[in-house]
Amino acid sequence: MTSLDTAPGDAPLRPPVLGAERRRLTLQLVRSGEVGEVAELARRFRVSPMTVRRDLAQLARQGKLTRVHGGAVSDGEDRPFGVTRVERAAAKERVGRAAAALVQDGQTLMIDIGTTTLHLAHALHGRELTVITNSLAVVDDLMGEPTIELIVLGGTVRRTYRSVVGMLAEDALRQLSADFAFLGASGVRREDLAVMDTTMVEVPTKRGMLASAARSVLLVDAGKFTMGGTVRVCGSAELDTVITNDGVDAWVVDGMAGLGVELVLA
Repeated sequence: MTSLDTAPGDAPLRPPVLGAERRRLTLQLVRSGEVGEVAELARRFRVSPMTVRRDLAQLARQGKLTRVHGGAVSDGEDRPFGVTRVERAAAKERVGRAAAALVQDGQTLMIDIGTTTLHLAHALHGRELTVITNSLAVVDDLMGEPTIELIVLGGTVRRTYRSVVGMLAEDALRQLSADFAFLGASGVRREDLAVMDTTMVEVPTKRGMLASAARSVLLVDAGKFTMGGTVRVCGSAELDTVITNDGVDAWVVDGMAGLGVELVLA
């Protein structure tokens, strides 16, 4: 039990915590990794989710944490793969299946790290393909598929996100080519539809895949259009196709059409 709890079973605080004290406790919880979700913070503090969102927005403006879909993380923190994998899983599965439908047997694919791209990999079971990837999760998923040739990029392993990054991966991509690059992202910036990522070390590998493939496809669930990142990967105009789930805002549909980018709603 932490000092923020008043009873066993993670009981909420009583009475409601107000103002600066609530934000101080919020920051303590997020930085400790104990709590970062809007719903849980609202329950603990006995306030509305809107109040929590305002607190998180204020703390983010002050550079004390990073806002993510549904909550916040400590500034600079890698969100564990297992956490992001279960978020909006049904939408990600639909996006992955739609991406798999673009692929023909005999083709070569580059598959980026990410939980949505992992759903693509799972939808490829039983196909005859070559898959180039820096995602250890994708490797695990496809290891038992005898008709899929796996090429794993070398480099430094990021255990939190089950990926391989660095100079060796980037150099390998310069020697390879593919029919498709399927990319993930942390978010898509509304102002200019730039594809964004929160982890700087991943970006050169994503750009290498873009440069080495005949066709580039971004896989993002609709929630990613409300999110951003710290590093620009590319402009949406550099993509051939964006696949997302139904329910995206009109500005996404209009923006992609204006750029001449195919938008597939899964």
